[in-house]
Amino acid sequence: MVSPKMNTVELNSNLSVAPHEVGLSADRLACITAAAQEFIDDRQLAGAVTVVARRGRIAHLEAYGMMDIEANKLMQRDTIFRIYSMTKPIAAVAVMLLHEEGKLQLDAPASTYLPELGGLKVAATADADTLTLIEADRDMTVRDLMQHTAGLPGAARYMAGQTAVDKRYREEGLHLLHECNLQEMVERLGRIPLLYQPGTKWHYSIAADVSGRLIEVVSGQPFDVFLTKRIFQPLGMVDTGFYVPAEKIDRFTSMYGPTSEGGLQVIDAPEGGTSHVSENSFIEKPKFLSAGGGLVSTAADFARFCLMLSCKGTLAGKRLMTAESVGLMTRNHLPKHLIPLDKKPDKRYTGLGFGLGVSVRVQQTDWIPTSQVGEYGWIGGASTEFWISPRDELVVITLAQHIPFSELSEQIKPLVYAAIVKE
Repeated sequence: MVSPKMNTVELNSNLSVAPHEVGLSADRLACITAAAQEFIDDRQLAGAVTVVARRGRIAHLEAYGMMDIEANKLMQRDTIFRIYSMTKPIAAVAVMLLHEEGKLQLDAPASTYLPELGGLKVAATADADTLTLIEADRDMTVRDLMQHTAGLPGAARYMAGQTAVDKRYREEGLHLLHECNLQEMVERLGRIPLLYQPGTKWHYSIAADVSGRLIEVVSGQPFDVFLTKRIFQPLGMVDTGFYVPAEKIDRFTSMYGPTSEGGLQVIDAPEGGTSHVSENSFIEKPKFLSAGGGLVSTAADFARFCLMLSCKGTLAGKRLMTAESVGLMTRNHLPKHLIPLDKKPDKRYTGLGFGLGVSVRVQQTDWIPTSQVGEYGWIGGASTEFWISPRDELVVITLAQHIPFSELSEQIKPLVYAAIVKE
C-alpha cells in the first residue's frame, strides 16, 4: 500500500515537480512502485520509501508497506530511518566546509590536528598471529581518513578477528565504541598500530569516525552541534540527528531480518516491546557520535542533502558549499591499483573507486549495465542507499530497514534510467 502522507518540509520547500517537467516518464516511474511492492508482497521487506529527483526537483517520493508490522503501522513518507554509513558523506561535507575556510588542509598529516595519531607504527603483517612493528613510511593525512587509505581497521574486523592486531584493538576497548566519546576513541587509536602503510591500501574503516573528532577539534564545537548549525539547519534537515526525540518516536521504523522460514522478524524496535533492542537503539543521545554510521534521517531530509550535492553546493538558490568542493568530493581519488574497492566479495563494488566520503563509478560493469561512469553515492548497512548521476542530473534514494542488505535498490536503478525521456 502506498501512503498518501507527505513530509511537511517537502510540501513547503517548492522542491517537488511533475515528472514530465524534468524529463522523466510518470508511467515508467510507476514501475518503481511495482518493484517495491513485489519485495513487500514476497516478505523480503516490511516497507520502504523511494525518491527520484532530477534537475534539482523531486519527481517521485513514495512509501510502501509497513514501518511496524506488529503495531500495524503503515510506512510513511516522513518515516525516520537508521541510515548508518550514509552518515559518512555528511561528515565529509563537514570536513570540506572547514577546508573551504582554510582551517584544515586535506594533505596535511592528521596528527597536525590530532596529535595522538602522530608517529604510529605499522603491523609488518596485518593478519599475523604475533605482532611485529615497523616504522610508517609517512603519517596518515586528512585525505587518507576521508578515502579509507589511512591504514586503520574496520569495526567488524576488530570485534571478531583473532589476529594480533585485532586483539590489541580489543585490549584498548575499541570493540566497545558506544562506551567512548570521540576524544577517547582517538586516544585509544593512538596506542595501537596501523594495519597497513598509509596510502597503500583501500580498507573500509573507522577512519570516518576519526573525522568526527577532527571536526570537533578544528571547529571548536561538538560534532553534533557543528552538523546541526552548518548542515542540517541551512538545508532544512529537520529530522536528521544522532537519535530520535521522544516526540518523534512514532515515526521511527522497526528494523527487520529474515526468519528461517523465509518471513520477517523484528531485530530492532524503537520502543522495545516484545522485540530485541540494540545497544544503540537511537532513542536517546549516544555518548559516541559516530561519523561513520550514527545518524537517523528521513527521505525528504536526505533528499535535500543529495540535491545540494547534485546542484553543486546549492539548494533552492542558497549555497552551502562551493562547486569546487563538491567536485573534489565526488571524483575518484584512488590510483588504478586500488580499484575496485577491496570490500567483501560483492558485484556491486566492481568498477568503483572512491572520492572523499563517497564511492565513484569509474567503469561500467555487468552488475547494472545502465550505471553510468561518474555516478557517486554510498549505502547504509540496513538497506539504505543513495546515488547521484551528474551526467543525468539524477538523485535516487532507497530507504528500507532490513539486514542483510536488500536488493531493492539494485532492482530500482535500471528502472530509473529507463524513465528518462529522450530529449
